Amino acid sequence: MNLFSYTNHSIIEPSFRIKLVFLYLYVVAKGTKYRLDVEIDKLTNSISNTISGDSFPTDVHPITKTDLKSTTKKNGWQFNWTNESKQPNRQVFKLTIRNNPKIIQGMLSISDYGDHYYLHLIESAPFNLGKNKLYEGVPGNLFAFSCKISWDKGYQGFVSFTSKTKLIEHYERTLGAIHVGGHKMIIFPKEALILIKKYFPT
Repeated sequence: MNLFSYTNHSIIEPSFRIKLVFLYLYVVAKGTKYRLDVEIDKLTNSISNTISGDSFPTDVHPITKTDLKSTTKKNGWQFNWTNESKQPNRQVFKLTIRNNPKIIQGMLSISDYGDHYYLHLIESAPFNLGKNKLYEGVPGNLFAFSCKISWDKGYQGFVSFTSKTKLIEHYERTLGAIHVGGHKMIIFPKEALILIKKYFPT
């Protein structure tokens, strides 16, 4: 399904249909520093241990100053999350296993653009990368959270982001995201709901 077929999609409220075209133009025109290059390893209903196969419920909370002391490049993280947390109009969140808030499984940075959320950065913890990763399902969990916060804000789950070229088809296939030009992608309500119900069923 392409972008403009959504203008007649029954799940979208009439007031949002006109906004879709403006959202498209806005996302395509807006530049960004980052292009997402995180792979969706598995869509789970939480995150799962790669050794035991056990699933663990998760929570997403705003990052704290204490958290930022451990999520540094020195500790194996790819991005400068301290700097990211200082950027205006951005919110940085951490993903943790429930009742284990000190061990951060992944992080993301998003902005509220008034009619949708823009996902700047997303990263799995160093121990959740590569062949010997400890948990899988982290990126999918964080994308789902972005959709949920958009839905809760009244934006019907709309999330946009910028992808590296090599992962555009991957995001189309795994997330149902729509490529709208250049490196820009949008997750629309139908696909957002699928992610939300999978990770946040209640």
